[in-house]
Amino acid sequence: MKILVVDDHALVREGLCQVLRGLDPDEPTEVIQAADCQQAFAQAQIHPDLDLILLDYHLPDMNGLQALAVFGRTHPELPVVLLSGSANPSVMQQALSQGAAGFVTKSGLSEQLLGALRRILNGEIYRPSDFATFQDFGAGKLPPNQQPPIFSPRLQEVLRLLLDGHTNHEIAELLHVGDETIKSHVATIMRSFNAKTRTQAATEAARWGYRKSSARG
Repeated sequence: MKILVVDDHALVREGLCQVLRGLDPDEPTEVIQAADCQQAFAQAQIHPDLDLILLDYHLPDMNGLQALAVFGRTHPELPVVLLSGSANPSVMQQALSQGAAGFVTKSGLSEQLLGALRRILNGEIYRPSDFATFQDFGAGKLPPNQQPPIFSPRLQEVLRLLLDGHTNHEIAELLHVGDETIKSHVATIMRSFNAKTRTQAATEAARWGYRKSSARG
């Protein structure tokens, strides 16, 4: 078994190496490491016998979705699992729609990760069980076919800061853009959630599993 782990934090890579040794008790697991996407692309060329790629979403040279697209073109047969520090339904939706074999949050337990990877290696598509709750809010149950809104990376930044309680002007200063730009972004977010106010949009975003900026990892 040979797995490529792509993460810019050395401690995370080493921790994953330790966990992955328990993936198959009958077969040793060799873990190849890469700190960014360019290293990952090079390692995938050097090791054509890879069985799986664990790909972090936040990387220094491109995000995980962009790297996923590259792997999809160059190694379409290779399962790629996206790792994220936050349970972001928009990122998960985009990852799975772009061909990821699974979406795993770093906040899960080691056994949960190993269980997910075993299922993926058996040909399944994996998503966290927590995401199943996004379509069932008790009295406010959503239609079965409703999907979480998909936002660009910039809109995700604005949404996280909105959830933090920042005003449009404060968000504009934090992101170094004009007030009118943020006003337009917030209006787009409100429309996506069919909300009439910022508060409504924030409430709906939280129900879909979006988290404040302080929750990112």
